[in-house]
Amino acid sequence: MHAPHTAPGCFARITLRCAGLDPDRDIQTTVRSPGDYGMDLRWLHDGRIDAALVGSTMAPEAIAAEQGWQVLAWVGDYFRVPTVGVAVDPTYIRPDDPAVQAVVRAHRRALHVIHNEPDTTVRYLQTFLGRHTANEVRAHWKTFIAPYFTTDGRADLAVGATAITAVAAELGVPDTLTAAEFYRTTTTTP
Repeated sequence: MHAPHTAPGCFARITLRCAGLDPDRDIQTTVRSPGDYGMDLRWLHDGRIDAALVGSTMAPEAIAAEQGWQVLAWVGDYFRVPTVGVAVDPTYIRPDDPAVQAVVRAHRRALHVIHNEPDTTVRYLQTFLGRHTANEVRAHWKTFIAPYFTTDGRADLAVGATAITAVAAELGVPDTLTAAEFYRTTTTTP
């Protein structure tokens, strides 16, 4: 599992808690850096570990089917964070800065491709999900990407508020920032 203070480690810990497991008492973890999950899968196959947390650089459901394993949890089934957007720290750059607005426009064009051009999207996804067939990648896109990568520029603030509270609790910090303050859903240019 990733380190507790990293985003994937924090999300994994929240997911484990939602599934009724205390990540500090109920399981023994090996902390790993995000990246190539091949070693984790080899260790799982060899019986050196009982479970592996793998990231979205692979389609876990396809790996599980190939190996006869079971996907125990998908983080998005327990914990959701609206992440399809552009984030800037306004202490360093203004959100209405022309460079930021150019990135927002490019991002929106990419979201339109992801949402409206499945063949193109599957082709691109297969470049980093290369061990999977086109059909497996398409199933991954259909289940885990297409329903969530919307093009309307909106974030579900209720989902965001829940995520902020869960992350703050996991990290032991106050949740003083509201979802409405964090998720800016309008831009100054079309």
